[in-house]
Amino acid sequence: MQLIYSSHPPLIFPLCFFLQALFLATLLLFPNMGCVHGKCCTRYPPPSVGGSRDYRELGPFCAQRKHILTQTSLQFVPVPSHNFTLEYSVLTQRGYYPDSPDKENQDSFCIRTQFQGNPSVHFFGVYDGHGEFGSQCSNFVKDRLVENLSSDTALLEDPVKAYTSAFLKTNDDLHNNEIDDSMSGTTAITVLVIGDTLYVANAGDSRAVLAVKDGNRVVAEDLSSDQTPFRRDEYERVKLCGARVLSVDQVEGHKDPDIQTWGDEETQGDDPPRLWVQNGMVPGAAFTRSVGDKLAETIGVIAVPEVSTVQLTPNHLFFVVASDGVFEFLSSQTVVDMAASYSDPRDACAAIAGESYKLWLEHEGRTDDITIIIVQIKGLSNSGTSGLRSGEINASTVTRTKSKRGKGASEISVTSELDVYRSVRNGFSDLQSCPQHVVSTRSPAIVVPSPACQRPIDDWRERLYGSFTQSPCTFLLAGFWFEVHSWQLNIFFQNVE
Repeated sequence: MQLIYSSHPPLIFPLCFFLQALFLATLLLFPNMGCVHGKCCTRYPPPSVGGSRDYRELGPFCAQRKHILTQTSLQFVPVPSHNFTLEYSVLTQRGYYPDSPDKENQDSFCIRTQFQGNPSVHFFGVYDGHGEFGSQCSNFVKDRLVENLSSDTALLEDPVKAYTSAFLKTNDDLHNNEIDDSMSGTTAITVLVIGDTLYVANAGDSRAVLAVKDGNRVVAEDLSSDQTPFRRDEYERVKLCGARVLSVDQVEGHKDPDIQTWGDEETQGDDPPRLWVQNGMVPGAAFTRSVGDKLAETIGVIAVPEVSTVQLTPNHLFFVVASDGVFEFLSSQTVVDMAASYSDPRDACAAIAGESYKLWLEHEGRTDDITIIIVQIKGLSNSGTSGLRSGEINASTVTRTKSKRGKGASEISVTSELDVYRSVRNGFSDLQSCPQHVVSTRSPAIVVPSPACQRPIDDWRERLYGSFTQSPCTFLLAGFWFEVHSWQLNIFFQNVE
């Protein structure tokens, strides 16, 4: 057997070997090359920089299907009026949307301690934006609501009235802002701690939950009630305002629109009832209250919050404030059970977010934005009555036995809106009925691998394989490598005699 190079110079083989070696070295040294839109992702948490609570969010999702978390460090704030301490942490996670990998996080949160300069008043809020400009809406409301509430000199005298006024003023401010909120808006779930009392204001389907010790158990007590067409009272209210309440299948003609049997949020969570204008297929809101959503206001969506009041006791262990990305597949009781199993609220936030993320992927192939605040109540003595303050709570009670697409039972009592409406009506008359016109310092972000990538890739063979499969750029390079290799072999066999 003799090798004859004929027209191919001997230099071609060393050149091919050099190109192959260069390609393999590139894959091993730069395994993340080719992330979505050229933005690479970090596999491990970056070193801590900045202040004790400074944070930064790492870039968008890349082909590794990792999700990115932004989490504050553990924080403590005293409530000197009643000699106890609040220990808290917050985590926000951008959703994973395969068709829109660069979609920004529409959730936002606000934590304001020593509210109005009072060391015993603290504020916690989560805002879940929606629509094309949902991120702008949630960020605007995050800042403006706390400003309007803080500027109310009568806040401590009548927190319920101040809350309602602040929500309505913020809604009006958003309408008058340059942000287009005609088809965009945000939910708002907020908890104001005044001494040993919680004032919870809710507009939308985000949620606040209180953990109550009951013997050897820890029971979840909902502090808010999701405002959706599943609720009979909300359904009837928006119907009176002219809304058509139909599922997407009904609007598109796949189901009879005259048969409105949606079941509950667990059985019908994949195609819930939505609000539509007469003779139109907009806006399709799956909620009945929000801030913004100017078009939806014409069919009954309002910014007036439901406010509940709870006087804390030693049996109250912690409370959770979170967007509906947490509660879509987890019940309030499940969230409380998970949080109760961790002594550090940072670990509890991470565990709940991770479980929510996993369930979203299993059921939907995507994830919603997820934001969760956990506030532990430390050192509270038995200095008051337990449970809800009957003097401030209306007799109406909403009992939820199931939670979105999870399971669980809890109860909430809310204040009547009628008296509050009347007390703040002046200046907000267009928002009362059916309108006829249209934290300063944080800690580094952490990157958590998805269920498909549970451990670091240490083996060079796994890294090489992952580099071939995890990004478009390396996939093209792989094709080039095989092309060169095939060309080299073809030359070899053509010259074998």
